[in-house]
Amino acid sequence: MAQAAQAAIGNSEFDRDTAVVPREPGVYDALLSPGWTILHAVNGGYLLGLLGRALGDALPHSDPFTLSAHFVSASTPGPAVIRTQTVRTGGTLSTGQASLCQADEDGREVERIRVLATYGDLDGLTGDVRTSATPPVLPPREQCVGPADAPGLDLSRTWAILGRLDIRLDPATVGWALGDPSGKGEVRGWFSLADGRDPDPLSVLATVDFFPPTSFDLGLPGWTPTVELTAHIRCRPAPGPLRVAISTRNLAGGFLEEDAEVWDSADRLVAQSRQLAKAPR
Repeated sequence: MAQAAQAAIGNSEFDRDTAVVPREPGVYDALLSPGWTILHAVNGGYLLGLLGRALGDALPHSDPFTLSAHFVSASTPGPAVIRTQTVRTGGTLSTGQASLCQADEDGREVERIRVLATYGDLDGLTGDVRTSATPPVLPPREQCVGPADAPGLDLSRTWAILGRLDIRLDPATVGWALGDPSGKGEVRGWFSLADGRDPDPLSVLATVDFFPPTSFDLGLPGWTPTVELTAHIRCRPAPGPLRVAISTRNLAGGFLEEDAEVWDSADRLVAQSRQLAKAPR
C-alpha cells in the first residue's frame, strides 16, 4: 500500500484549522475546529497557535519569541473574532496583544483568552549557545506508548484532539494509564502532528500544551484547566519529531504548575513554557 504523503507547512490540518481571515486592520475572523477539543473545550495549545498566527500577521515581525496567555473562559468550537493591538515596534522586536472572543447563548461577546507577545526574526539570532540543559532521555519511538496501546483508557471518545496528534509516551511515565501513577508528576515522550507536518515556530508554540497533564501522573484524573501559560520559542526547529518533557514540582491550594521543554531532532531546546493550572477535583 502506498504511503500517505507528508503534509507540508502551510498546507496541513493544523494550518487550515488555525487560519484567520482579516476583517479590518488588526481584527480577524476565525473558526474554532471541533477537532482540537478535550471534552467540550478547545485545547489551549491550539488556541495559542491561532492567536499566534493572527499576531504574526498583524505585527511587522513574524516569529513568536515569547507569549503569555491568560485563559479567561473556556472556548468552544465555532466562530470567533480576534482583536489585536500593536504595543511597540522596533528594529528587531515588536510587541502586541490579542484577545479572542465568542458570542454566548444570548449573543453577547465573551472574551475567552488574552495574550501579550513579543515577536522577532528567529533566523537573525546568534549561534552562541551556553546551556546546562540536556534533552530528555527517551526510548526509541517504536518502544514508546500511544493511545492505541492503552485500550483500557480510551481517551479518543472525549479527546478529539488525539486524532490530530502523534504522541508516543515514555513507558516510565504512563503508569497512570494502568491505574498506577508514579506520583512524580512527570510526562515525557515523542511528538509529531498526525499528518506528518514538520514543526515550525507556530506549531511548537502549540506543542507546549498538547500533552496529557502531569496531574494524571499525580493520581488526579480529570480536566486540568490552564489559568495562565507563558511560552518562549528559542530557535526555529529542525524537521522531524520533537521530544517533550513536562514536570510538576508543586501542587498547593488546588493549583499546580507545569514546566515544559521541547527539543528538536538536532538536539536543540526549541521551546520552554510554564503554566499555572487548576488541579482536578
